[in-house]
Amino acid sequence: MRRHRRPNTQDAELDITSFMNLMIVLVPVLLLSLVFSQVRILNLQLPVLSEAEQAQDEQEPKILELVITPARLELNYPAGMSLKRFDVTDEGYDFAALSVYLQDLKLTFQQQGIEKNDIVLLLDPAIDYQTIVSAMDTVRSFKAVVAANLVDAELFPMISLGDAPAASDSGSPQANGQAVGAKQ
Repeated sequence: MRRHRRPNTQDAELDITSFMNLMIVLVPVLLLSLVFSQVRILNLQLPVLSEAEQAQDEQEPKILELVITPARLELNYPAGMSLKRFDVTDEGYDFAALSVYLQDLKLTFQQQGIEKNDIVLLLDPAIDYQTIVSAMDTVRSFKAVVAANLVDAELFPMISLGDAPAASDSGSPQANGQAVGAKQ
């Protein structure tokens, strides 16, 4: 009987050089294209005095207020005296018009020598979080072009939060003497 000799087969080596070159290029490109989550921190100035203590204060500073309700944005200066009302449209709150008005108001304050950089946001309990953040962004700063660069110009960066006063609309059921949910 004859013996069959098997030919010596050497193990084939796997050439991964081209794959490694691809990884060297691909990994940095993918890492650079990632968008990492951005965390923003908004500094708030909390009210120190209660309303009763503020009423007793004889030299009460004039407070700029933005009252946010489901029906409108209302700007008050001094506190309680309405300056401008922005009703809600089909698209939602008109933050662009509010920003333009606040820019004009800030310019008026500067021309009169009033150094005003604080605002109080008075919020209705039904206002959602995104509306609050959008309002805070709108009253804090606006985009301006300075020397061919787009920068954030300061409006009222010191933001305080509070509860909106009770609604006194003549169209609301409570103002007409009806209980909420009562049939007419």
